[in-house]
Amino acid sequence: MNYPKTVVNLIECYKKFPGVGEKTAERMALATLNMEKDALELFSKSLLDSKTLIKRCERCNNLTENTLCDICTNEERNHKLICVVEEPKNAFAFEKVGTYKGVYHILDGLISPLDGINPEDININSLIDRITDEGIEEVVIAVRPSIEGETTSLYILKKLEKLNVTVSKIAHGIPLGADMDYIDSMTLEMALEDRKKISN
Repeated sequence: MNYPKTVVNLIECYKKFPGVGEKTAERMALATLNMEKDALELFSKSLLDSKTLIKRCERCNNLTENTLCDICTNEERNHKLICVVEEPKNAFAFEKVGTYKGVYHILDGLISPLDGINPEDININSLIDRITDEGIEEVVIAVRPSIEGETTSLYILKKLEKLNVTVSKIAHGIPLGADMDYIDSMTLEMALEDRKKISN
């Protein structure tokens, strides 16, 4: 016997999430059926709001509901220090650590010619603009330690070598090839604090 069409559709929807297979999607769908109506209404509203209200910060490219994100508008942050990360979730990972007090720049990807991702396909030019326009003093490169991450880091370093800015990289307490999502807070904190200067 098959599930009713509505439940089958719900299972198929859950399977669209990363890492969710048939069995997990089935459990999630059945759990959804047992949720209170108020909780389900909030759930469905939040899903729709994530598509209609969430946009990118015009300065750093992070997730926000406003023109600028909360970090870019926070006057207590060090706006002369930029941490360059691959995706918004990486910035949130550093924020959970709670020790970094600068601002961020989200690249939205890494240079990977084999995948057809070139420097102009990610937000490197806007990073250069910020450094010159905002008088940035230090850029911390905090991308995934992989071939793509190293390629991106070297490209950024080359682009910044004529600018009066210090470029550093987070320390390699982070294993080569590791996904930043799975790095624990202590390792992230130590990597940031022990960052290595790679240019003036």
